This record gives sequence, structure tokens and C-alpha cells, in this order.
Amino acid sequence: MTTVDNALIVESAISLLLLLIQVPATAILFSRLLKGPRRLPPIEPQQPTPELLGRVSVVVPTLNEALRISPLLAGLSQQSYEVREIIVVDSKSDDGTPDLVKATQQKDPRFRVMTDDPLPSGWVGRPWALHNGFLYSSEASQWFLGLDADIQPHPGLVAGLVKTAEAQGYDLVSLSPQFILKYPGECWLQPALLMTLLYRFDPAGINTEQPERVMANGQCFLCRRSVLAAVGGYSSASASFCDDVTLARKIAAQGYKVGFLDGAKVLKVRMYEGAMETWKEWGRSLDLKDATTRSQLWGDLWLLTSVQGLPLLIVLTFLLISPPQTRLIASLPTSLLLLVGLNLFLVVIRFAMLIAIAPSYDRKSAKGSWLFWLSPLADPLAVLRIFLSAFHTPREWRGRKYSAEL
Repeated sequence: MTTVDNALIVESAISLLLLLIQVPATAILFSRLLKGPRRLPPIEPQQPTPELLGRVSVVVPTLNEALRISPLLAGLSQQSYEVREIIVVDSKSDDGTPDLVKATQQKDPRFRVMTDDPLPSGWVGRPWALHNGFLYSSEASQWFLGLDADIQPHPGLVAGLVKTAEAQGYDLVSLSPQFILKYPGECWLQPALLMTLLYRFDPAGINTEQPERVMANGQCFLCRRSVLAAVGGYSSASASFCDDVTLARKIAAQGYKVGFLDGAKVLKVRMYEGAMETWKEWGRSLDLKDATTRSQLWGDLWLLTSVQGLPLLIVLTFLLISPPQTRLIASLPTSLLLLVGLNLFLVVIRFAMLIAIAPSYDRKSAKGSWLFWLSPLADPLAVLRIFLSAFHTPREWRGRKYSAEL
């Protein structure tokens, strides 16, 4: 047997192994992507109607948010009479965050600022602040709305959200935002990280039947007050660094209707400054391990590796190691041709997905905004980031340090 024959056998065996890994994952991916045309349309801003009067208590957790909370305060002031109160739960900020809230309170008496109690053992800061805000909020409100300090709500956000939730019969609904990009590195990296979520879960606007596959976003998290009280507030997600998904899945498991909808028309968010901060801060929570069983986590890692991490690497390896002009196509093993064809198809699909997610980005003021269209080249890095996060529990978050017991 010649060296060429041995090489062909090895190529065929490796190709067959990769096909066995990738084909089932591709089938799962397409079963999710094909649901896209059936999803609910993006939420639209709406004007309130009299029956919405005072239905919503808004709670915002803060810790040193002075540099980015002003757009949120201004946007909340533009919400109408459907908002009963706006409670900012501050965790002893030392940058003047409470002063900004108090200044807004002078113009809008719905605003209140409170300091949460010292963080108890077994709690992460964010769910603890939200839990305190929930306990402090008015029992006369029918809805609890948790908002992050970095979002920029449009006028009509709360009315549109509540009307949609009631029309669709949701007990809990959260929104995906429109992301504001500013710098070249994040234009390239952030969409690849976002795609790790889009590949793992149903599209926004699809009702997910399995509680363990429910997706949520705590940046804009609306829940019936009675439902949140029934599950003990945020206590069931006390130790979770992805408390939004953890809580949503627990509520869904109780039989309540949970929705995750497209909110790109009603809120924007500026999450992190640049690619490095995006890699560090957002990347360490995207694995969702706190809300996921070990077997489900391994399944997600297999899926992402198969359909997002490997395709570009396989295609480039084939082109670099075995240029088409050096070998006849007919001489290549069938399994290798099938492997390359499958991965070319996955790469094409990945670039096509950019068209679908483009409305989820505000790139008007971004430097190097054209790098958004090259973000599939960052996919292997994005999948690597999920792997790194999946096997590491954060010990510091937003300036707070946590013990190994969490």
C-alpha cells in the first residue's frame, strides 16, 4: 500500500468521524432556524390606555453606573401613567449614581432610590438587588419590570410590552434589545458571541415548549407580580450569574407561560466598551451554566463546536492543505467531499444570518462598522470563549468578589 493510499484512508476516516459529529448538530440547528418565519413580530412602542394606569413597578439594580445610567433615567421619565413607580436599588455606589437618580426624582416623583441590605451568603449581587426591589415595590402593581442600567428605552416601551404580554397571555416576557456598537473590535466580535445564543435556542418570538430550553434577558424582564411572589421572588435564582434565565426556566417549569420577544424597536443597549471588555464581561455568562444541567451544557458545547466553531476551520484547512488545483476532485474520498460541502454550506448560512441579525444592531456611529459583515471569522474565538466560561465560575462581578461556595 502506497503512502498516497494511506493518506486517503486517513482523510476518509477523519472526514467520516467529523461528519458523524456535525450532521446531527446541523439537523438540530436547522430545526431551530426554520422556526424563524413563524415568530411573533418585534414589539412596537404603544400609547397607554386607561386600564393600564399604575399597573407596573419598575426596578433597576445599580452599582457604579453613573457613566451610563442617564439615558435610562431619561427614557423612563418618558414612559406614561402605566408606570406606578421606578425604584432604583443601589448597592452602595461610590461614583454618584444615587445623586443622578435623586436629581431625576426632583422632576419625576415616580423615582425612588434605596440601598439594598448587605449581601448575604449564597446570593449574587444582581438578583439580591432585584429581590429587594421586588419586596419594596407596591403590591397594587400587577406587573414587575426589571431593567438594567445600561438600556435606553424608547417612549412607549412599557405600554407596548404590557399590552403584548396581556394579549399573548404571557406571565413573564423579556426582550432582546438593539445593541449599540462603537468600536471596530466589538463590531467584529460581538455578533459572533451573540450567534452562540441564536444557534442554541429558538428565535425570539417563538414559544418554546421545553422549560429547560427557555431563553430570557434580564435587561428588560417583565413578570406578573403574583407569579414572582409565587416562586419566592428572586430567591430561586439567588446564586446564579445568569439569574434571568435561571428564574425564567423555573417559572416555565411551574406551568406559567414565558416568552422571549424581539425588542429592537423599543430599547437599545450599550453593554460594554470595546472588544476586550465584551470578551471578558459578556463572554463569561453566555454559557448559561447556572441555569443548565451538565448534560445540557455538554450538548450545547457539542452543537456550537459542530456548527459554528468548526466550519470555517475545516474549509480553510481544506483550501490550504489540499488546494483544488493540486488534486483532481474525482480522486478525493467521498466522505471528504461531503465534509467540505457541508461546511461550505454552514459557512454560507452563517454569513446569511448576518442579514437576519442586522436590525439588532445600531452601527450608525461605529468606527469600522463594516467589520460586522466579517464577524463569522470570529466564530471559532466565540466558541472558545463559551468553553472557557463553561468550566470557570466567576469570582468577581461588577466590582464585587464572591467566595468559592457560590
